[in-house]
Amino acid sequence: MNRVKTIFRLSHLFVWLLFTLLVGVQLRTEGHAYWLPVTTGFVLTCLHVFYGHFYLLTRYLGKKRKRAYFLKLAVILLTGPLPFLFFHPKGLENWPLSNDYYVMTLFTAVPLFLFLSWLARVTENLVLNTIRKEQLEKQAVEAELYYLKSQINPHFLFNTLNNIHTLVYKQAPAAPEAVLRLASLMRYMIYESNARTVPLSREMNYLQDYVGLQQLRYKNAPVVDLAIEGDTDSCHIAPLLFIHLLENAYKHSPARLEPGAIKVRVEITENTLTFSIRNPVNTSPGNTLEEPGGIGLPNVRKRLALLYPGQHQLAINTTVDLFTVTLKISGLHLQAHERETHLLYH
Repeated sequence: MNRVKTIFRLSHLFVWLLFTLLVGVQLRTEGHAYWLPVTTGFVLTCLHVFYGHFYLLTRYLGKKRKRAYFLKLAVILLTGPLPFLFFHPKGLENWPLSNDYYVMTLFTAVPLFLFLSWLARVTENLVLNTIRKEQLEKQAVEAELYYLKSQINPHFLFNTLNNIHTLVYKQAPAAPEAVLRLASLMRYMIYESNARTVPLSREMNYLQDYVGLQQLRYKNAPVVDLAIEGDTDSCHIAPLLFIHLLENAYKHSPARLEPGAIKVRVEITENTLTFSIRNPVNTSPGNTLEEPGGIGLPNVRKRLALLYPGQHQLAINTTVDLFTVTLKISGLHLQAHERETHLLYH
């Protein structure tokens, strides 16, 4: 905003310098004997009218104090020609000539520069209000994204800590690895996810840490079959975008899962990322009150609409036994300098 205001100030300065130069050159070219004082007086009159009205509009435009506005506008109108009369060598020699100069300036230069000042004030207000609106919309979007991103199920953390406590108590060999996975997961959530985008490989490591910690609940072979195809370092993705889908897959699956029952596929082809997840549906009576998508899907939909408008496709397929979500995002391959620039939310 300050930069835009500085540009406007510099534009004003440039225009007035150019205007002064043109008036002076024109009068001198015409052989006017008093071109310098006449130029000075005329430009000062224009400045007085223009900025007197300009700042009057700044104070009263859009407000209901019309009486004060018109009273001060009348003062500007009546005093507008005075600088021209003061600097003109013949402007104050006799009253009839002074009156002619006054009336001529009052009905020519004064109305013109009143209009120009109104036009400049309205234009600047329009530009500044547009920028303010965009900034407010951006802040609202960022606040919404921050809120949506922060909606990670807190029960997972408590359950994981309880599981790790049990492993430590039993002195199980898996305890140190579980602690490291939890530390990596929390570091990513608290620090690294502040970036606008992260390498897809880092997001996949986060999901793998999450899967590894969830696996503590199951004694059999891994219940998640995660397959990745393509170069995950070649594209960046918004952080914590897939976690809700994975959470829902666990939440709405049966308590007992066969090895590889939850299937996650990630495929990178050209500039398109395809993420799909399929899980069996828990059809027990206690789960019939909630749809398989839970609150995670509305969260994902909102974030996708804010982050990738027109760049994504979200398909949901539900059968009696399976729930499948397929997400495609295009245009993820960025230039090298853009990939290395992480813009933090403020």
